[in-house]
Amino acid sequence: QVQLVESGGGLVQAGGSLTLSCAASGSIFRINAMGWYRQAPGKQRELVTAITSGGNTNYADSVKGRFTISRDNAKNTVYLQMNSLKPEDTAVYYCNADIQRTWLPYRDDYWGQGTQVTVSS
Repeated sequence: QVQLVESGGGLVQAGGSLTLSCAASGSIFRINAMGWYRQAPGKQRELVTAITSGGNTNYADSVKGRFTISRDNAKNTVYLQMNSLKPEDTAVYYCNADIQRTWLPYRDDYWGQGTQVTVSS
């Protein structure tokens, strides 16, 4: 079993900051890419940012320069530092991880339960 547990969501005023964390636990051999997605009401889930095991990152244009993803491989944890938040960042944020559970080359996608981020104007 593998679990992704997120924390750090909440209510913040526009221009404020929040940091999200997502810790993976369970039967894990290797974690490849990790990322954050978000889904606003009435919209499709979209990729916000992702980071490879080697630290390469990519960001959605809408968050470049404001959000920073990082990871601690020793703790199987990924972070999302969100600065200069805007009302349009309001969404449920989901952690995602590409995990290999054994030495066999099989990988699966895992998701966290989601954490609400609300930015008031």
